[in-house]
Amino acid sequence: MRRVCLTLPTNRACAGTIGAVAAEAAYGAREFGVEVHLLILDSAVAPVLAEHRAAVAALPPAPGVVVHHLDERAQRDFLRRVIDRSGVAEPDRVLDLMLPAGVSYGACTNRAFLIAEALGCESVHRRDSDSRYQQLDGAPVFPIHPELTALGRPATEVAGLVSRSRLDPGYAHRPVALVGASFIGAMSVDVAEIRDLDPEVYQEVIGLSVPAGYPEIWRRNLIEESFRGAGTAPFTADRTTLTSVSPTRVDMCNLGLAREVYARVPLPPATDTIGSDYFLLHLVQDARLPGVLHNRHIVNYHTAERRSEAGFLAYQERFAKFLLSTRYFDAVYARLAEAGEALLDAEGLVLAPAVAGFVRDSTGLDRAAGAEQLDVLDRCYRKLSGRWAAAADRFADRRERLLDRARQDMAEFAGLIDAWEPLVLAGRSEGIAGVR
Repeated sequence: MRRVCLTLPTNRACAGTIGAVAAEAAYGAREFGVEVHLLILDSAVAPVLAEHRAAVAALPPAPGVVVHHLDERAQRDFLRRVIDRSGVAEPDRVLDLMLPAGVSYGACTNRAFLIAEALGCESVHRRDSDSRYQQLDGAPVFPIHPELTALGRPATEVAGLVSRSRLDPGYAHRPVALVGASFIGAMSVDVAEIRDLDPEVYQEVIGLSVPAGYPEIWRRNLIEESFRGAGTAPFTADRTTLTSVSPTRVDMCNLGLAREVYARVPLPPATDTIGSDYFLLHLVQDARLPGVLHNRHIVNYHTAERRSEAGFLAYQERFAKFLLSTRYFDAVYARLAEAGEALLDAEGLVLAPAVAGFVRDSTGLDRAAGAEQLDVLDRCYRKLSGRWAAAADRFADRRERLLDRARQDMAEFAGLIDAWEPLVLAGRSEGIAGVR
């Protein structure tokens, strides 16, 4: 029986979301005859963890659904066994990259990838704890439907199952590697207040994320569309497109990936950096791998923690690190786009060493451009005053560390790509019995 992994990484209270995602797992198993492994990777503090354990215990049994709820101790035990089995160099360092002390959007998903390998899954489907499903006629709209319909099947077969096809016929023989959609509701990044306070400052700050050299009209459009997802229009009927999926049209809370992608290259393990988990979306597009874009958008909302003073400052630091990382990632993405199909071997699988080389080369970029980004951010945030000026103070106090970390993150990512194949093989050997 085909096995798939539906994963929910979390470090916040989300008992309601656990129940909702479990209902999606039951739907997938029932409608597609697959075995769905619901994988909850829980980094919450003890009282919240206890709430989550109670929520998991209260889930109704569902045929074809296997639930795994792993706290950080269980995750660390699994990783230690896999790392030791893999024989990779610097095992303690690799463990830190896979389960860092700080928040890492990429690392939590990398753990899901390795555990999915142990479970024998063909795909990973990711959801987030700060999102919920749309409703149509009183029933939830589950993204797993278009994901299980298309993932792993040859694009030629999928062409007859979608609303339309915009895929280059030259790539139609390849299997669908990615199925995704976006979100509606609150902006995915906490910058709406900047736009409300000063639209000109908003243009300047968000413009720091746009690659250099873009024509002005494209630049304005990218700024306008950034972090807004699919807008506000609710779901009324399925619209699916077989295409080369643009990373700007997909959110990581609404994504299914085939193992032929994530078993070759992991996500960047950067800590305290928003957006660091979107790398594979770019890789899939640049390698000319087929995807399906659908409109079962998830509803995004912001938790109370992100609205607290401490949460605000921590989040803005993650945003600053994201801006600093963009110049490195943009250099890598340019190399990936230039390489195109040369990123694939004769079997159509991604050549991980080539990707690692591009990432490693990016560490040679001059830090001066990053320093200029921080100067702009400092000036803009101080103009907004209030808590935004407090964020500017935080950036100023940590300026050198922020610049150093942006470069070091890329070096560590290259090293993790180098170690990924033996880790994946070791995870596969660990098997389902190792997930406990």
